[in-house]
Amino acid sequence: MTSETFSVKQILKGTPLFAALDDAELSSLAARCGVRRFSAGEVLFSEGEPCKGLYVVVDGRVRIFKTSVSGREHVLAVEGPGASVAELPVFDGGNYPASASAMEATHALFVSRADLRAICLEKPEVSLKLLQVVGGRLRRLVGIIEELSFTTVRHRLISWLLRQAKTEGRATPRGTVFSLSLSHQELASQIGTVRELVSRNLARLQAQDFIEINGREITILKPDALEADLSSMV
Repeated sequence: MTSETFSVKQILKGTPLFAALDDAELSSLAARCGVRRFSAGEVLFSEGEPCKGLYVVVDGRVRIFKTSVSGREHVLAVEGPGASVAELPVFDGGNYPASASAMEATHALFVSRADLRAICLEKPEVSLKLLQVVGGRLRRLVGIIEELSFTTVRHRLISWLLRQAKTEGRATPRGTVFSLSLSHQELASQIGTVRELVSRNLARLQAQDFIEINGREITILKPDALEADLSSMV
């Protein structure tokens, strides 16, 4: 066994999707997987292309997005290490329903459609795990539809800020601080708006002393006030 095959096997073993496979099955799948490297901005697959298989993110980040006829993008999800991408079209036989591109230098494993279907026939546990993953994505998409249909840009921005503070923030005497790794345009794509409205609403929140922006860092000064603002919009 080569060192590359061993590393691929370890990656598969640590991925929730393939946790049910035994050692021999992992070795067999690892031997058929390929590691692919993508530069920042490089496309893994495009919406409408025939589905050849799914990807497992090894390192880096992958964004999944839809593009309108006018060229405007909406980011459906950002996936990091251990996440699988493009499970649904592997089984429904359709094309990729969205596009995916690397947000930074990224390595990903590629698992072909034929290999994955064969594993699912042999290992029902993998099929059940795939259903859980697809179900989670469906819930997320329903949430996106609800936010876009029933909330304002300010509401979606505050929700995003609070989520980032919870998952990426660190406590300081002034409040919870996190780094803004996205441009205003990228953030706009995630919350379904345009860059100008993101900039304008961030400036308003800062003027209200709800947040403080210092370069690429955002400090949540008044989380309770932001939560109350969200509640008032419901």
